[in-house]
Amino acid sequence: MQAILVLTALLVACTTDSYDKGQGKYSLLQAELVDLDINGQKEAAAFILDDGSRFTLTPPATAKWIETADTVYRAVLYFNKLSETTAEVVSLGAVPTLRAVEHWKLKKQPEDPTGIESAWLSKNDKYLNLALLLKAGQADDNDGTQTVGLAQDTICKNDDQTCTACFRLLHDQCGVPQYYTIRRYISILLPDTVALDTIRLTIPTYEGKKERVFIP
Repeated sequence: MQAILVLTALLVACTTDSYDKGQGKYSLLQAELVDLDINGQKEAAAFILDDGSRFTLTPPATAKWIETADTVYRAVLYFNKLSETTAEVVSLGAVPTLRAVEHWKLKKQPEDPTGIESAWLSKNDKYLNLALLLKAGQADDNDGTQTVGLAQDTICKNDDQTCTACFRLLHDQCGVPQYYTIRRYISILLPDTVALDTIRLTIPTYEGKKERVFIP
């Protein structure tokens, strides 16, 4: 989990180019943000949905960005459900995960504008998920990367004994040309040491700073 993430213009790594849709009971294609279990061979062996449902992948899947064995990655997964406990991968993409850092610990707090398509709490209240709309492009003197981060301004108790967290999304365009728009999913790992009643997230957009409020 990181305070700053480097985002490239290449967003999704597919594990397979085609698939048989089939006509069975569980053959409908589904897309979810998941926690992906990686085995000792650096293969995606199983995944857990945000509602707690667990599925074994048959066969296990691979991707270039899976670099660590025996761990868990956050991912966007397109899959066919084969049974109540098994599934097959259609495509698989990495989802960077941010953890908030106290603002005074951050040397840089860039607030270049970005687009926001949607934001929602996961069903288990573990993550705050964002679908960002980033402006991107290629130039001879730029490698096409930009960064995002998350500043924690406050986590405080209110007079009514509820707890509110105030976060700010940080974004550095890093000089990347803004020729076209790409969607990028990001999951914010919420703190597990305190029960949050309200989450306030400020996002720098092209229409000015906007605040989204979430109630777990």
